[in-house]
Amino acid sequence: MIRGTFDSEHKIFRSSVKQFIAREVTPYYESWEHDGIVSRQLFVSAGNMGFLGIGAPEEFGGGGINDFRYNMILGEEMQWAFVPSAALSLTLQNDICMPYLVSLATKQQKQRWLPGICAGTTITAIAMTEPGIGSDLAGIQTSAVRDGDDYILNGSKTFITNGINADIVIVAVRTDPLERHKGLSLLVVERDMEGFERGRNLDKLGLHGQDTAELFFHDVRVPSRNRLGEEGRGFFYLTNNLPQERLSIAASGVAAAEAALQATLNYTSERVAFGKAISDFQHVRFEIAEMATEIQIGRVFIDRCVELLNHGTLLAEQAAMAKWWTTEMQKRVIDRCLQLHGGYGYMMEYPIARAFADGRITTIYGGTTEIMKEIIGRSLIASNAQSH
Repeated sequence: MIRGTFDSEHKIFRSSVKQFIAREVTPYYESWEHDGIVSRQLFVSAGNMGFLGIGAPEEFGGGGINDFRYNMILGEEMQWAFVPSAALSLTLQNDICMPYLVSLATKQQKQRWLPGICAGTTITAIAMTEPGIGSDLAGIQTSAVRDGDDYILNGSKTFITNGINADIVIVAVRTDPLERHKGLSLLVVERDMEGFERGRNLDKLGLHGQDTAELFFHDVRVPSRNRLGEEGRGFFYLTNNLPQERLSIAASGVAAAEAALQATLNYTSERVAFGKAISDFQHVRFEIAEMATEIQIGRVFIDRCVELLNHGTLLAEQAAMAKWWTTEMQKRVIDRCLQLHGGYGYMMEYPIARAFADGRITTIYGGTTEIMKEIIGRSLIASNAQSH
């Protein structure tokens, strides 16, 4: 099905992204996977190409383009090239961290941070998850106590993407212990702040080139000028930005499934068993047909959600639908593709084996499938109650 999502400018951008990946990502990807972290040069190279800060104002070095289709193209092409660790590093900066800075930062804060972020010399992360707190954002315990013009920050975070490379971290903290939802705020912690320490670069099942870390805060003195937005509004800011984060994950999930299916089409056409290509067996064709259908359904829904996001009308429950369904589909498709590869699918030298390990996290991070269903169900029941 021909996608009517993009215009000529998007096609030019896609061509540039393809060339960038071939030149700056693929040749180095194996070493990043081995090292457990992507090179900081990846961000600088992406910044030089104008791939970072697409939605940031031009006066601060950004593209000044409020069009998520560009973000989606970058994520798609990297998934299709089987370089998901690099993809996550860049999409976190563009799709997840940048909206907080663009929408909440003061002009002075933007002047301090955005030029470096857009150039790729400043790497960002966002820290929500805590060792004892997963999807329950309102349960965050990391505390920030006001002391004159500063906050004294104590606590820890875990599973933080870009956690080792990050120069600035948007940290969700509790500024009022007596309030649950209204007690959260967002502080920007900078690399050289005393008392800010990084723990392990966590040893994960997949995405080995993506640095995922523990962060520790011991009496870190954070100036009040590093607060994003108003004190006590952190929970609202987080929930307001999560739909775009979830759509980014969903779009990558569909692209990863497409890449897996294409690899499987190639393999089944070449692999011979019982005197013929295994793609000539009816069962294999049925498997391919079913997977292709599911992927197409997901693709159409994601493109529609991106259109809604660009118009500012994407609802939280729609983003949740996109996130849980497409990532579960991704997991299901890649598992079936691996099966069609037989024993070779279990070998890490084949992209499908890595895709199996790399993709397993997508139904967990950004909100688990179970939490997504809870958001959808709660919203529908509340809406139904109001209509009666």
